[in-house]
Amino acid sequence: MEPDLFTAAAEDRQEKDPAGSPLAVRMRPRTLDEVVGQRHLLKPGSPLRRLVGEGSGGPAGPSSVFLWGPPGIGKTTLAHVVSQATNKRFVELSAITAGVKEVRAVIDGARRASGGYGKETVLFLDEIHRFSKAQQDSLLPAVENRWVTLIAATTENPYFSVISPLLSRSLLLTLEPLTDDDLRGLLRRALTDARGLAGAVTLPEDTEAHLLRIAGGDARRALTALEAGAGSALAKKEKEITLQTLEDSVDRAAVKYDRDGDQHYDVASALIKSIRGSDVDAALHYLARMIEAGEDPRFIARRLMISASEDIGLADPSALQTAVAAAQAVAMIGFPEARIILSQATIALALAPKSNAAYLAIDAALADIRAGQAGAVPAHLRDSHYKGAQKLGHGQGYQYPHDLPGGIAAQQYAPDEVHGKRYYTPTRHGAEARYADVADRVRARLRGESGD
Repeated sequence: MEPDLFTAAAEDRQEKDPAGSPLAVRMRPRTLDEVVGQRHLLKPGSPLRRLVGEGSGGPAGPSSVFLWGPPGIGKTTLAHVVSQATNKRFVELSAITAGVKEVRAVIDGARRASGGYGKETVLFLDEIHRFSKAQQDSLLPAVENRWVTLIAATTENPYFSVISPLLSRSLLLTLEPLTDDDLRGLLRRALTDARGLAGAVTLPEDTEAHLLRIAGGDARRALTALEAGAGSALAKKEKEITLQTLEDSVDRAAVKYDRDGDQHYDVASALIKSIRGSDVDAALHYLARMIEAGEDPRFIARRLMISASEDIGLADPSALQTAVAAAQAVAMIGFPEARIILSQATIALALAPKSNAAYLAIDAALADIRAGQAGAVPAHLRDSHYKGAQKLGHGQGYQYPHDLPGGIAAQQYAPDEVHGKRYYTPTRHGAEARYADVADRVRARLRGESGD
C-alpha cells in the first residue's frame, strides 16, 4: 500500500499496541490459507493465488478481478491478504471518497513504477458500484493495458452496476455466504489466537449458537459481537461469556429456537395454525420469531405455499399465487429485505377466507384408491388413436363436450366403482361460493338434468 502520513502513523500505533485495534482487524487473515470460506476461489492456480505470485510467471499475467458478494464475507479481507502477500505495489481506494482525480494519480504512479522500476501495481477499489459511468471509464485504459491489476469489490450485481467494457476485461468472482461452520471456526480461532482474545474467556455452546444467529453469515458482525461480549465478561471478572452477558452486550435477546429441534417445528406449526385461524397478529409474531432466530426464509416460504392450498384453496385462488410469488422473491432477494415479502404473504393468507375443501378432496380420492376402488376406465373414455383400438370398442359413444350447448355432455367419466362419489365438497366461504354453485350445476348436467 501507499499510506499517507496519518495512515502510516495509525498503522504504526496498531503495530505497537495491537490490542487497541478492533478484534475483526486483529483477526484479519495474513495468508490465503487463513481465509474463512471461499474455498472455491482459493484453489491452486486460481486468479487470487496468481495475484499473490503463486504461478504467475510466463506471458499470461494475472487478470483483474471483481469480487461480488454481500457484506462481511471476505471481499476486503481477500484484498488485504493480497496486499500483504504480493510482491507488487499495492494501492487501495474507496469509491465512497475517491474520484477520477485520485484514480488518475494511481494510474500515473503505476506507469512510473512500471517504467522506472519494473514494479507492477495492484489497485484495490472498494464499493466500485458507487462510481459513476464516467469514473469507471477512467479505469479502462489502465485495466486494458494492464498498467494496473484491478481488484474491485462490490455488494451490488456487477451486471447492473458496472459498465460492460470494464467487466468484460476482468474476471467476475462470486463469493459464497459464510456457513455456520465457517463462522464457528473463526470465533474459536479468535478466542484462542494470540492476536485475538488469547484464551482470556471461553464461549459456551448456547452463547456460541446465539452469536452465530445474530451474525447472519457476516464475519465482521460475529467478531464485533464476540468482542463486545468478551469485554463485558472481563469487566465483571468472569472467565465465561454467558448467554445473559452476550444478550446484555449486544442488546439482542436470544430467541429460544433450535433450527434442528422441537422449536423449529413448534414455531412453524404455530405460524401455520395462526394463519389457519385468521389471527394475523399471532401469525406475524411467530413469523418474527423465525426470522429473528435465523430460520431459512425458503423454509418459511414453502410452509406458506402449503398453507395457501391446504387452508385457503379456492376460497381465495390468489392466495397460492401470492405465496408462490413470495417464495420466488425470497429466493432472489434473501434477508433482510425478504422479511417484508414474507410479512406481506403471511398477512394476505391470514386474512383470506378459508377452505380446506381441496385438501379434503384429494385425501378422500386417495383413500378410495388405496382401498382398491380403482376400477376400469369406461370404454368410451379410453384411447382410441392406436391401431386396433376401435375393434376393442375404445372411444365408441364418447360425446365431445365442445360440440354441445354449454360444453357439458351427460356421460359417465368415473369408473363404476366410484361413479356418483363426491370428493370435492366446496364451502360457501369467499370465492369458493362461486365454485360451489358451478359444481352443483355441472353435476346436474352430467346426470342428464337441466342444471338450471
